[in-house]
Amino acid sequence: PRHGPAPPPRGANRCRAGRGQGLNPSADRGGSHGPPGPRAATGPAPHLKRTGGANTVKTMLLEWCRSRTRSYEHVDIQNFSGSWGTGLAFCALIHSFFPDAFDYAALAPHNRRENFALAFATAERADCAPLLEVDDMVRLKVPDAKCVYTYVQELYRSLVAKGLVKTKKR
Repeated sequence: PRHGPAPPPRGANRCRAGRGQGLNPSADRGGSHGPPGPRAATGPAPHLKRTGGANTVKTMLLEWCRSRTRSYEHVDIQNFSGSWGTGLAFCALIHSFFPDAFDYAALAPHNRRENFALAFATAERADCAPLLEVDDMVRLKVPDAKCVYTYVQELYRSLVAKGLVKTKKR
């Protein structure tokens, strides 16, 4: 007989960061031969790198998320794990840039699967690489902080590339 907790299900809590599985949101998902879709970039998010290392970048990115979502109901971003568990933080962050994409007021914290699916699909249409799986996010009550942080960095990069995030010139 086994002792201790059972191992997590195969593939549980795995983000696609670094696996290069970006999709072209406008392409036929059945197998397009067109240009490749968005890919996850490597390194720190552009214009967030400052002296002080990775913790400073992480703190700045967390504060950026807080400032973008401060007025949203059911969202209180304190970290890159539990604060994102209902999917509403992702929805609020994306809605703050694309307010016509969906009705945020119609969302509810208990509809986790729908919240994650809506947020990720909307972000993909904005050319953000699909680094997180809805099933993986729903499976865990507290999301993996590294996966969430990586996804938010990628979202930030895609918004900078679209000119939606203003950055300081060096």
